[in-house]
Amino acid sequence: MSLTFIELAIFLAAAVVAVPITRWLGLGAVIGYLIAGVVIGPFGLGLVYDVEAIMHFAEFGVVMLLFLIGLELQPRRLMIMRRQILGLGLGQLIVTAVPLVGACIALGLGTTEALVLGFALSLSSTAFALQILAEKNQLATRHGRGAFSILLLQDIAVIPMLALLPLLAVGEAAPEWGDVAKALVAIAALVVLGRYGLRYALRVVARADTTEVFIALSLLTVVGAAMLMEWAGLSMGLGAFIAGVLLADSEYRHALQVHIEPFEGLLLGLFFIAVGMAVNLGLLAEMPLAILGLVTGLVTIKAAAIYALARRTKMAPMAALRLATVISQGGEFAFVLLSAAVGAFILDQRTADIAILVVSVSMLTTPLLYIAVEALDARRAVRDLPEYDKPPREEPLVIIAGFGRVGQMIGRILVAKKIAFAALESNPQQIDFMRRFGAKVYYGDSSRLDILRAMGIDKASAFVLTVDDVERSLATARVVREHFPDLPIYARARDRRHAYRLMDLGIDLIERETFHSSLVMARQVLEGVGLTDGEAARAVETFREHDIDHLRRSQKHHTDEQRLIYLAKQAAEELEELFAQDAASDAAPERQAAE
Repeated sequence: MSLTFIELAIFLAAAVVAVPITRWLGLGAVIGYLIAGVVIGPFGLGLVYDVEAIMHFAEFGVVMLLFLIGLELQPRRLMIMRRQILGLGLGQLIVTAVPLVGACIALGLGTTEALVLGFALSLSSTAFALQILAEKNQLATRHGRGAFSILLLQDIAVIPMLALLPLLAVGEAAPEWGDVAKALVAIAALVVLGRYGLRYALRVVARADTTEVFIALSLLTVVGAAMLMEWAGLSMGLGAFIAGVLLADSEYRHALQVHIEPFEGLLLGLFFIAVGMAVNLGLLAEMPLAILGLVTGLVTIKAAAIYALARRTKMAPMAALRLATVISQGGEFAFVLLSAAVGAFILDQRTADIAILVVSVSMLTTPLLYIAVEALDARRAVRDLPEYDKPPREEPLVIIAGFGRVGQMIGRILVAKKIAFAALESNPQQIDFMRRFGAKVYYGDSSRLDILRAMGIDKASAFVLTVDDVERSLATARVVREHFPDLPIYARARDRRHAYRLMDLGIDLIERETFHSSLVMARQVLEGVGLTDGEAARAVETFREHDIDHLRRSQKHHTDEQRLIYLAKQAAEELEELFAQDAASDAAPERQAAE
């Protein structure tokens, strides 16, 4: 089946109606997509029936999500968070999965079925939990960082589980040793190609400076890695994840992230709609008390296990309760694992349908439970974290747009003072050269808001604009000033006209490219022709102050060439008069001494 225009319109209309409503109600976008799918699916209005075909297409949204997760796994970032990830994250997976596996066995499932289902149910919703924490501005809190560590470990753990599912398959789906060898060869080929071929391809395309071609290569990277793994009989998501990890330290990481995210968001929304379409409302009508009991059991087991683990790690009671509540639901990767398990004949369709329904309903409980927890803590004053408990600052304190001659010198000084910065450059050759010397330089167009956000501009304390191209410099300044009006911008201007146009945008901290070097050379020339050090310094300082004042006075007339010519002549006369006055004041003491 192919997606028709009518069905596409139905999906878009359902999302446009449902998601804003659920966001307004505080339930999040994921619930909106699920409800939209339920309404238009075969158990709702019956507007779309072929759920399996839609799901097969929509799963590519999860593939892209795994690629983006791989891009985030920089070795430096993992080293900083290693204790929380391996301690809290791995601990959560164990203390949650073990009782859930036991519960599944108690309900009559076989060992393999219980292992797969218990692990799937132990996962929480990354999109759902982080959205709640972000909306409440709690990502930087102790429980917010704990939730991020747990969710990151869960996302990583999904990869080996997806890879192992074919090995756990039974019946006709069971793999042979030849299939295992084929899978290992595919993984090795992907690593080699990603490590040595992909960066070269990105560099070549970046030199073409054509955005749509770079987007095409970004998508081809994800699609190609996914197809290679599918050919080997493994999960498509595994290939995308490996490709993302291989590019996590690449200078093209931010650009790839920005180009992939819109497609990932749309396809992931389609995936959730497809999951909603697959929710069997007949089961809910058939066994409402059983479903309610299973949801209650799932949320209770997960919340209790996470709360106990959080308290074990010395987390405050209320923070532990918030953590336990925000990740007590089932997650989106449970849908992926359940679908793959059915395809591998590990789970039967009815068991998977019940599990999907339980996970979907559990998501509905999280916003309500979190509101209840917030009410319990309403009287507690918000306190800053103690100094020793603050997270290490990962965002750059300074962002440098343009890493040419000026940007490099500023960067070297910042490095010497141990001030964190990140640089954005659009010239691939320049990036290659600077990264050989260890500079943290990334590829991207500094005039694009999405790339600036990916660089961490929201958390930056200063923005240094040293882009060589005047039009791109102005475009960047316009975007930063419009969207981040309180962020200080330190701009380099190529000449007076460039400075005028920057001033039109409300930028005051401007340094003209050759202004100070010209003043230094002029002072040396004056000293060389016989002026004393003091006379040369005073002459240069007089000129500097007068020129800056003239620049500011003439700025509002810079589009009127006749007016500028008049003001320039007037400024020259004023400067000549100032030098004459200065010479007269120097001569006065000499005349007095002679008399």
